[in-house]
Amino acid sequence: MRQVTASGQTVDEAVNSALEQLQTTRDQVEVTVIDEGKRGILGLFGSKLAVVNVSVKRDPIEETEQYIKDIAESMKVPISIETTVEENNVLFELSGEKIALIIGKRGQTLNALQYLVQLTLNKRSERFYRVMLDAEGYRQRREETLKSLAGRLADRAIRSNKRVFLEPMPAFERKIIHTELQNHPEVKTHSEGEEPHRYLVIKP
Repeated sequence: MRQVTASGQTVDEAVNSALEQLQTTRDQVEVTVIDEGKRGILGLFGSKLAVVNVSVKRDPIEETEQYIKDIAESMKVPISIETTVEENNVLFELSGEKIALIIGKRGQTLNALQYLVQLTLNKRSERFYRVMLDAEGYRQRREETLKSLAGRLADRAIRSNKRVFLEPMPAFERKIIHTELQNHPEVKTHSEGEEPHRYLVIKP
């Protein structure tokens, strides 16, 4: 954390001096007043400078980016990250030559990492964020795969007149299938099991 201790004739002067040194603005820092100072007689005798400690506020999103990079580095997968923030939704888009290692089989590694990233960001932040972790457009490709799968499995349920059980998947993937089949006239869907092993059922 970047911080400086600065002094001035008043607390405000001391804070402004610290802001200049840190090259930042008042809303980006936390100020601790060490000594409010003393004017002295006639403003001359016995005066004492005000002293403050000013530190730049932690950015939980930037810290989480570094957390992702550290994990990728431990996997020997160099990556770059593009972050998009819209209200309380954060999208971390990863790219790199060995990105398939980050995605894993059917996105399992990516989903596990997304879970850890969401926990990490919200632990470090004063507000709640919804996190989406993507890797070179994998989420869009996966969505198209799930929609196609939903149609095929709905047909199977109708033909066999039996329930069809899908493999466990995260809530946002189950929602894609729920949404795809919600207006289907011949099947219904629901989820069973406990997280993280909750799975979707398609029934005639």
